[in-house]
Amino acid sequence: MSTKAFKDEKIEKIKEKVDKAQVVILTDYKGLTVEEITKLRREIQKSGGDYMVTKNTLTKIAIKDTPYELLTDSLKGPSAIAFGFEDPVSPAKALSKFIKEAKKGEIVAAVLDGKLLSAQEAKALANLPSKEEIYAKMLGCINSPATGIAGAVNAVMASLTRAMAAVRDQKQ
Repeated sequence: MSTKAFKDEKIEKIKEKVDKAQVVILTDYKGLTVEEITKLRREIQKSGGDYMVTKNTLTKIAIKDTPYELLTDSLKGPSAIAFGFEDPVSPAKALSKFIKEAKKGEIVAAVLDGKLLSAQEAKALANLPSKEEIYAKMLGCINSPATGIAGAVNAVMASLTRAMAAVRDQKQ
């Protein structure tokens, strides 16, 4: 039986996570065991997020007057929330991968940058590259011209060295 203090504490925990979150993804965890939920939580935590099972009424109170209030109408049935603190794509990737492997649970909706995303849009979020992938691509683009110049200079030097060696061999 829940007490008022316990409920207030739970609401505060949700509010803290909501305040730090870049994205909030609402999921239906129907059919998942405690072990599976724990495994999913660990995967999301590795990617700089968190996952928590909450009561819908407490979640509605916690997200009131926040950009995530848009999720209120989607809070039906057994609900859990994934928060993305560092990267909005990573929790979506972890959720999609888990759902695909476990064949249980589903993404219901998400809020990103103050916009409500449908289940399909939230699933599409998982297909976007993560921050690390984008950084790697940018560094590759920045590094590519320098690598090309270094290769060209090196090729010219190698050709000059071979030509000088050929002239030396010819004179001997």
